[in-house]
Amino acid sequence: MGKKIVAIIQARMGSTRLSGKVMMDIVRKPMLWHVINRVKHAKRLDDIVIATTTLNEDKQILELASEMGVRSYAGSEDDVLDRYYQAAIIYKVDVIVRITADCPLIDPTVIDRAIEFYLNHDFDYVGTGIKPTYPDGLDTEVFSFSALERAWKEATLASEREHVTPYIRKNPQIFNIKSLENDEDLSYMRWTVDEERDLKFVREIYKRLYKEGKIFYMEDILNLLKKHPELMDINKGIIRNEGYLKSIKEDRIKT
Repeated sequence: MGKKIVAIIQARMGSTRLSGKVMMDIVRKPMLWHVINRVKHAKRLDDIVIATTTLNEDKQILELASEMGVRSYAGSEDDVLDRYYQAAIIYKVDVIVRITADCPLIDPTVIDRAIEFYLNHDFDYVGTGIKPTYPDGLDTEVFSFSALERAWKEATLASEREHVTPYIRKNPQIFNIKSLENDEDLSYMRWTVDEERDLKFVREIYKRLYKEGKIFYMEDILNLLKKHPELMDINKGIIRNEGYLKSIKEDRIKT
């Protein structure tokens, strides 16, 4: 039996910058619907689990997961590391692929590439964010259950619990970690959704590229942006990983 590889997509309605964004409309479907739909096209995954919270407002996320035929788990609101750990135990996951629900342009070929890279080497963790070279919004992390379990046991800072993998990434002496990099540095491109401007940008991309029953890829978006570079002005100037940087600041206040 091979290792069970499962994408765990974290999703919740509460968001400090754009509340309820995961259910906001993009070409007549909720953003989370598109994330799940795109992740389903990754060939190396055995399963998909939506990890949300026990809050009442997040019941609609569980309902959407059920409608789309994917598994789900409801756990801690703030301790997302615990949410991942409990979901991984319930669904007997060997290899976790971490995806966030604010990435409606996530590319299934990047997911497959990350999984292949992880499986072909003796790594505990592979991620696109160690040295960012992919557009912000194609973030994919692949790690072993044992790495997740050790982080769950040992991580103490709020930023390490809220963002799942910082403890692993900050301890290369414990974990064998590796950066997955694109051939060309496209890290200046912003394809994630944290603010209203990001949503507007993504809607423009979908308006031009989305066809029902089909998937468009990173290359399709890049080709579109070459023809219409003005689209990148919609959400330029927003800081990458702002949420994580805010958590680190809060760590300092608390310690």
